[in-house]
Amino acid sequence: MKPTRSTLEEPLYLDCDGQRMSDNTLQFLWIVMLQTNLDAMYRLRPDVFVAGDLLWYPARGLHRVRMAPDVMVVFGRPKGYRGSYKQWEEEDVGPQVVFEVLSPGNRTEEMDRKFEFYETHRVQEYYLYDPHGVELSGWLHQNGALEPVAAMNGWVSPRLSIRFDMSGPELVVYRPDGQRFSTFVELQQQAEDAKQRAEQLAAKLRALGVDPDA
Repeated sequence: MKPTRSTLEEPLYLDCDGQRMSDNTLQFLWIVMLQTNLDAMYRLRPDVFVAGDLLWYPARGLHRVRMAPDVMVVFGRPKGYRGSYKQWEEEDVGPQVVFEVLSPGNRTEEMDRKFEFYETHRVQEYYLYDPHGVELSGWLHQNGALEPVAAMNGWVSPRLSIRFDMSGPELVVYRPDGQRFSTFVELQQQAEDAKQRAEQLAAKLRALGVDPDA
């Protein structure tokens, strides 16, 4: 099909902004942990899309207006592959919740620019975590602006229903069912422990003459 004038004039929406996903292993660990645990939380919800470090373009024709949240959650959009999140192709539904995880290299002006972007494009909840200083901040979109959450220790996200616990030496995030967010290694260890307990129980049943598979 011969390209039309409109398609020829369509700007290029890149799938990569050339920026690194993280500057260090601690920042990377938190980005991955938040993304994977949220994705697992909503694994049975086909209408919830969770992504990490994905470029978000809020408006068609403005290819330089973009941001790649460390983690974003979009309610009302299907799961699936995306090279970038073009809001006009998503029934104009933008991410409702975003997370940023700080590294020592993040500059104040950079974070101010991100805050302004999220406020302008009406993100409902914005969370900023510094894993090195163990500091967590949160904002809710109210009255046309992102308003700060007064106290984050014990705060429960209105959209995600996850709870933030800052009472210890590092942030702990709890799912609505009370399970804590875990790293991939911790999840693997939990699976191995559960398998070992099942094998031990099966061995005991066999010793009693009971078929565990019956």
